Amino acid sequence: MTRINWPLPPKRMDQNSFSLTRRDALKGIGGASLIAMLPACRMSPAPELSPDEMLDQVAYNLLEIQPERATGLGVDVGEYAALRAQSSDNSPDGQAKLAARLEADLESVRAYPRDGMTADQLTGFDVVESAYANALKGFALPYGDIAVGSWRNAPYVVIQNVGAYIDMPRFMESTQPVREPSDLEAYTARMEAFPAQLDGELVRMQDARAKGLVPPDFLLDKAITQMEQSIANAEATYRFPLERAEVDGSGAAADQVSTIVRDSVIPALERQLAELQSMRENAKSDAGMWAQPDGDEWYAWSLTASTTTDMSPDAIHEQGLAELDELHGRMDPILKEIGYSEGTVGERMQALSEDPRYKFAPGDPGRQEIFDFIEERLAWIKAQMPRAFNTLVDPNFEVRRIPVAEELGAPGAYGGSGSKDGSIPGRFWINLRTTDLHRKYDLADLAYHEAIPGHVWEGEYSNRLPLIRSILAFGAFSEGWALYGEQLADELGAYDDFKVGRLGYLQSLAFRACRLVVDTGLHHKRWTREEARRFFVERNGSKEQEVASEVDRYCSWPGQACSYKIGHSEILRQRERARQALGDGYDFKAFNDAVILGGNAPLDVLAKNVDRYIAGAQG
Repeated sequence: MTRINWPLPPKRMDQNSFSLTRRDALKGIGGASLIAMLPACRMSPAPELSPDEMLDQVAYNLLEIQPERATGLGVDVGEYAALRAQSSDNSPDGQAKLAARLEADLESVRAYPRDGMTADQLTGFDVVESAYANALKGFALPYGDIAVGSWRNAPYVVIQNVGAYIDMPRFMESTQPVREPSDLEAYTARMEAFPAQLDGELVRMQDARAKGLVPPDFLLDKAITQMEQSIANAEATYRFPLERAEVDGSGAAADQVSTIVRDSVIPALERQLAELQSMRENAKSDAGMWAQPDGDEWYAWSLTASTTTDMSPDAIHEQGLAELDELHGRMDPILKEIGYSEGTVGERMQALSEDPRYKFAPGDPGRQEIFDFIEERLAWIKAQMPRAFNTLVDPNFEVRRIPVAEELGAPGAYGGSGSKDGSIPGRFWINLRTTDLHRKYDLADLAYHEAIPGHVWEGEYSNRLPLIRSILAFGAFSEGWALYGEQLADELGAYDDFKVGRLGYLQSLAFRACRLVVDTGLHHKRWTREEARRFFVERNGSKEQEVASEVDRYCSWPGQACSYKIGHSEILRQRERARQALGDGYDFKAFNDAVILGGNAPLDVLAKNVDRYIAGAQG
């Protein structure tokens, strides 16, 4: 690609340049756009660029503001190698610079003529427009951490599962390269910038508190505990990647990092801890966004951003209840067949969860048993992929334990693809704070969701697309696809000889239907935290330990939990639409290819990709 040096925002701004609120800044003074407020952010008229060059330029513009993403994708090389040593600006000024970049690039993408574009190029432009427009609406809200083409939108800048104190240890340990001497300099540079990132977040925490935004007390208790652990382990945490590196000079670099951590990082973490403790003094127990200033508006936006639909909270709530009833109707005869015939589906699933045949051993022996189980299931499903796809990938991935310091606030598992260049593997992260989080009848399904044919598998296809398509992701697609991946495993025979495993799969889908009910219940219908937990346990038979952290996650990521089942149901709707339109011409593998080769996209863009598949199959 030809590098076009369009103007970027200045590296530093006057501290008073964005003293006004975020909402006012995004609206502009007297109706002016944010770009007009920041002339240096406006693009100069672009030379003649091909659609692919335009998309690549948009990608690198974003990576210059969020350089850690360049490292995660493995594109901080060559003329972009300097990005490996740079860090995002988490301050209000940094947020303003990001919003200005988004507005400028959105304006250019919308103005670009689309005549003559290929289907993939049209999809790319549609994806950018959707992601950037939604993010800018989020930046226009008075507070919050706004994802750009990602899933983690949060009203609270720092909480039990949000903040640089959570992200940085995992990033430096598993993503930041330490392979050659220049990497040591980049590692040290990012550590030197880390205290400023923390203090940038601190300013935004304090600003939000001044607006009346105080997280619920139970989230603050978790965040305070984790922050204290982060402080206690900070020096060892950030020395470890250097100590294990086989690079000349890594020992000296580790000593330098220790000094940075002691003198700068720990004091910055302590300042955040003090702010969390101050918030805790005035915190209440109300779990939902309805209790926060501008909370209804924030939740409405986050639902739209998470589902990429305009569905109302009430419509999502009712869909969840209906799908839950349908799924329990499928579970009931299986439970009866294996001898569980008394009580509700939820009660019988609770009883099943106590069956010692399906539990893993406690402690480290059970943790190893879990890893062995996952390895066997993933080997099986990988061998089945030629039966489901015409276009195959061979993912480079690994199964890792979620870092111990994160386990308390983390979900049961999560996963994703590796870097575009393959240097960083895809990862299936599993929470092993206790082996009682998992059962033998539901762990296989979890592996299919997080790895193959779920997140890791899907990410391999996105990594073959233009760079911007690897950066921008939509939870409704990625989580919907991962649930569809669970369904593919069942359709390929994963549970034909293990009916209890099919129960685990159906309970997983029912769990996602419950999320529609619980998320909207918490944030729209004013449910308490305990009501939300009871709904999972009593209606679905979910494990109490699992749902405790799940419900708290919904409180800090409003709307995100709704993306899963909304996306899955839409993929199924599109599959049935294709089947009806094509009749005997419908092909299972061709449909799967059409969805996954179209890449991660908003649900309306997914529908356009299916339109093209149908038209092509009809000739």
